[in-house]
Amino acid sequence: VQLQACGGGLVQAGGSLRLSCAGSGRTLSRDVVAWFRKGPGEEREFVAGISWSAARTDYADSVKGRFTVSRDNTKNAVYLQMDSLEPEDTAIYYCAAYYDRGSFYYSHRLYDYWGQGTQVTVSS
Repeated sequence: VQLQACGGGLVQAGGSLRLSCAGSGRTLSRDVVAWFRKGPGEEREFVAGISWSAARTDYADSVKGRFTVSRDNTKNAVYLQMDSLEPEDTAIYYCAAYYDRGSFYYSHRLYDYWGQGTQVTVSS
């Protein structure tokens, strides 16, 4: 396992959670790091991503204005602040990474390193 994700839990609709992704034996400081999620019976989908320098961030339309991705390369970590959570956000959240060569990918198939996932459950 190259990445470790944590911070999930059970929260009521409208609440907040902050997920963390730490490099485990891997330095993330030159990687694009993204968050994906997989709900029950659904495909794994892109949620948010950030380039190595944080100069570029991008979000799925469903989370824009509610989620914020950030990173601290001195701590070898990337974060996902999730506010105004909705029941539809319930999923297993994964962080993933690849070496940043200037392209930004949205397909999970193009990411080389993965964490084990953390469960987020939003009750109505």
